[in-house]
Parts: sequence; structure tokens; C-alpha cells
Amino acid sequence: MTVRKLILATIVLINLIIISFGIIFTKSWFWLLLVPFPLMILAFINSFQTKHAILRNYPVVGYFRFFFESIRPEMRQYFWESDTDGRPFNRRQRSIVYQRAKNERETVAFGMQTDPQAVGNEWVAHSVFPCHIEDHDLRTTVGNHLCKQPYSLSVFNISAMSYGALSQTAIRALNKGAALQNFAHNTGEGGISPYHISGGDLIWQVGTGYFGCRNDMGMFDAALFAEKATRPYVKMIEVKLSQGAKPGHGGILPAAKNTPEVAAIRHVVPGTDVMSPPAHSAFRSAHEMMEFIQQLRELSGYKPVGFKMCVGDKQEFIDICNAMLSTQIFPDFISIDGSEGGTGAAPLEFTDNIGMPLYDALTFVTTTLIKFGLKKHIKLIVSSRIITGFDLLKVIALGADACYSARGMMFALGCIQALKCNEDVCPVGVATQKPQLYKALDVQDKYIRVAQFHRNTLRATVEIMEACGFKTLDDVSADKFFRKVDSVNTLSFQEIYFKDTGKLVNSHSAFEVQEF
Repeated sequence: MTVRKLILATIVLINLIIISFGIIFTKSWFWLLLVPFPLMILAFINSFQTKHAILRNYPVVGYFRFFFESIRPEMRQYFWESDTDGRPFNRRQRSIVYQRAKNERETVAFGMQTDPQAVGNEWVAHSVFPCHIEDHDLRTTVGNHLCKQPYSLSVFNISAMSYGALSQTAIRALNKGAALQNFAHNTGEGGISPYHISGGDLIWQVGTGYFGCRNDMGMFDAALFAEKATRPYVKMIEVKLSQGAKPGHGGILPAAKNTPEVAAIRHVVPGTDVMSPPAHSAFRSAHEMMEFIQQLRELSGYKPVGFKMCVGDKQEFIDICNAMLSTQIFPDFISIDGSEGGTGAAPLEFTDNIGMPLYDALTFVTTTLIKFGLKKHIKLIVSSRIITGFDLLKVIALGADACYSARGMMFALGCIQALKCNEDVCPVGVATQKPQLYKALDVQDKYIRVAQFHRNTLRATVEIMEACGFKTLDDVSADKFFRKVDSVNTLSFQEIYFKDTGKLVNSHSAFEVQEF
């Protein structure tokens, strides 16, 4: 007799014994039939199905495996995960966002929990002569000599997350929070929805699908773009080449999230998977891309126009820099997304194995722009796991002028890192299009939290600057930040990232040395 038949026979025998006892001792065996007979039927069916081997061999007990597998992430997060080993954000990181968003006590007790001698540990050198900074509203002006409507951008802003990927209540709360605290909200490539228009400044992202400015063939529509780009709440235009979660792949909107309303905003067919093309159809080369940027600048009324990319082939970025010089068309900003970024759906291989990490990409772009003499025309905005003041200052030390935060802002909305953003079942209503879920997200409460997270993060940033003697953002330098690189040695960011290029005199202006 096979193991499967033996188990099936055992289940039948146990059920017969239960029924017999029920008849003998209770005289009423109807309630017993509610359990034994369904289990017998289930066991009988599973013993002959061919889809799941585990259920063929263990036709009833096998279901426990699927049950425990389904709750494994929650069990790990709530019971076994320590404060410092969660991924992609640990409990300590999530907690600081929650505390700042709720304006609660954010101090910690009894010293650091991480190992200061561990490889990868980072720190910044403080000064014995701290300074005082009066203004906590850290900003940078975006717009070069080709721009007629420069924009004063906060150094900490909402990263690109489309309506469709996020719910309408989440988008409204983010935008109202941006309005309250005077920082910018990137629309993501899904276009400008009615929920983006809640008083906050917008950075309109134009992706390869041209959602919101496309014709019936999916091609760029200049007239439709101009009509929206000239609206007063649109402050900057960002052309998306690629993103950190899936560089070279194009955005993904699962069919479950593509509601009729979302489809109308994007000009696509509702209820279908919306796959953005990997590449733009409006340009095919670096020179054509510069011409397209100039076209968008003119159509928008000469507002700041830039592009977003996750760096891959370094030579391609060098070609883009050469195209800037030959055409004399300079984008007003470049957004750099690290490969560790991402808030939504992406293929595993693209998330884990394609694209350059943020610090490597940022330092490469910074050094390349300075060597070409282009940094004076272009501001750098970066994103990928930036949620604290220390995160922000590290990238500024490497050449960034401002930052985006996606997952930090989601935490401020109440995200619990359920890791179900692509399944339309977000338990807190942030990344879903199901009304029964997103209506639980109270806009009036959450937009205050978004604003408070922004304000308290900038306050923390200024406090670090004061402790280190950085009077302005230009004083933040790579030689003041350090990382443990092995069991013995600690190197500064200057030594790690600018070793072959000479000393970075000012991360926003010039090197002391060589040309390409």
C-alpha cells in the first residue's frame, strides 16, 4: 500500500471512529458530520489531483504548509525580526519615520544597537565648535540660463509614485502635505490625476508611455502636453528614462489596479496590464534627447526640465554629456535613481541584478558633470532609501543638491511594509485601488503626518549640520563622512568615491584636477 493510500485510509478510519463515538455518547451526530465528512471528501479529492504533490501525499495536513507560508512575512516581522535586521527597511528605520510623522518622541535610550566595528558602518565627523543655523527650510534653485521660470526646490521631496500604483487617498494626502510644508510632489509616470491637484507643487514626470500627453497611438502629443505643463501648479518637468527598481524595463501597472478612472487619466484600456515601453519613441539618441528636452522647455513656458535615470552603461551618460556640449542644450536637473530603489511591481532579476547602486551612480554623475564643465548648469536630485537627515546629508556630500523619498513618505502615510504593493491588497490603503481598503486612509489625518515627517526630517538634518559645523549645504563635504570598509580600515567618502579624481573642492562646483 502506498503512503498516500495509507494516509487516506487512516483519515477515513479516524472519521468513522469519531462518528461512532458521536452516535454512542451524544445520540446526536449531525454536528459531527460538519467536520468529518468534509475532511473525507477533501482528502478523497486531493488524493487524485495532480497539481500539488504535497496535497496528494498529505491531503489534509498539507494545507498547514500553505497556511504557514502565507503568514510567514507577518510572523517574521512581528515575532522574530530584530530592530535592525528587517529588509528593505528595518524596524528602527520605520519607527523613526512613524515618530516624526506623528510628532512623537523620537529619542532612543541605552546607546547604539548596531556594531560600530561592523563592515559598512558609517558615521560623520562632528566639530568641537558647533555652529547655529537659523533657517531650517533647506532649498536649492533649479533652473539654468535657458529656463525662464526657475523653481525654489526643497532638498527633501516626494518621489515619483503614480496614481494607480498608489490610491487616490494616498495621493491626496501626499499632495496636501506637500502644500502645507512647501515642498514638491513628483507625479510619477502615470500622469496628473485630480488627486494631485490639492494645493501642492508638482513635478510632472513624463515616461516612455507618455501617460497624460499621448495620442491614440501612444505617441507624444505636444498640444496635450503644453495644455497641462503650463498649469501653474506644475513647477518642473521630468523625463523618465529609467528607474531603479526596473531599469531598462518600463513601468508596470497590474490589471487589478487599472480601474476605468486610472485608464481614463492614462488614456489606456481599463482592466489590462499597462506595460510602459522600455524606451522613448520621441527620441532615439542623445542628441535627439537634448532636442526633446528643449521642446518640452518651450512647450511648458520655459519651466525647469530634466531627466531621470538609473545609471547603467557609463559611456552612454558620457555621450549624453557630449550631446549637451554640442547642442548647447542643458537640462536644468538630472534625477539619479539607485538600483536599490522601488516601491511597486518589478521583475526579480531587474530589482536585484540590474542597475548601478545610488552612491556609485551619484559620484560617477557628479565627477562626469564637473569634468565636462556642466555641473554649474545642472542640479542633481537623488532617490533610493533616503528617510533620515543622515541619509540626506550623505548624498549631498557626494554631489546631490536635493532628494526624493518614496518609501519614507509611504511610511508617513501609515505603510507597514507588508510587501504587497503589486497585489492590490495593501492593508493600510496606500498602494491599492480597492475602495474598501483605501477609504480607511483618512486624508485629513495623514496629510498632517506627511508634512510633519518632512519638517522633522529637515530639523534633524539641520541639527546634524550644526553639530558638524556645516553652516550651509555647500559646506557638507565627502571628507567628513566615513565608512568601515573592512575589519581594520575606515575610509572617508572622499577616499572611497573620489580617489581617482582628486580632491572634491566643493561637491557642487569643481575639482582641483583632471579632464576626461
